[in-house]
Amino acid sequence: MNAYRIGLVVPSSNVTVETEMPALLQRHRSARFSFHSTRMRMHTVSPEELRAMNAQRGRCIDEIGDAGVDAVLYACLVALMAQGAGEHQRTESAVVDQLAERGLTPRVTSSAGALVHALRATGAERVALVMPYLRPVAELVVAYVEAEGFTVTGWRALEVADNAEVGCIPGDRVLDAARSLDLAGTDALVVSACVQMPSLPLVQQAEDEFGLPVLSAATAGAFTLLDRLGLPVDLPGAGRLLARDAKVGA
Repeated sequence: MNAYRIGLVVPSSNVTVETEMPALLQRHRSARFSFHSTRMRMHTVSPEELRAMNAQRGRCIDEIGDAGVDAVLYACLVALMAQGAGEHQRTESAVVDQLAERGLTPRVTSSAGALVHALRATGAERVALVMPYLRPVAELVVAYVEAEGFTVTGWRALEVADNAEVGCIPGDRVLDAARSLDLAGTDALVVSACVQMPSLPLVQQAEDEFGLPVLSAATAGAFTLLDRLGLPVDLPGAGRLLARDAKVGA
């Protein structure tokens, strides 16, 4: 069984990525993973703090490169989406270039890019979103997703600005927000468009309840990491996105 090192670049106030990503990937049947983190200072989810956080990227990528990782996840979705259309491509390219200067070639993705990649993998065109952000920030996420060619059929913002509090939002509140959406004609539901808002226990439950593909920033990140590493996508109990190659892993 091959082992892979996953580098996580996370906001300093994030406590969810380092919980949910290992919990997902440890379900893999043919690979083992270790996780190695570096942190960017950020507490309030505001455009100003997000820009200041992104400015710390160079240091963080140098640090994570020292760990000799096989893949890197830049794990703050809104930090990139709030900067305008196409930012995930620019950031991922900059990370690749920075690591290449040291002769390092890990696979690189971001939570923003992973969500776009995963939605396309489902074949979805019309999507609904649940987010923790204040409304002005949530509107930036909606605009970003639509700039990638999707139609956002509906969305809910839970209006939580403190990123530490986002990590404590109860699942019932998230599901109630999803239930308030009109999902008729929607191809996929993103039950948590934020890597800090806990989603792992909700994805399969929501998919069973609503009868359509359900994703979160966490499941999209796991999907894209496996896809980039060329590994089968077969993680049970986390929605059909992560069971794409279930027959291969059986």
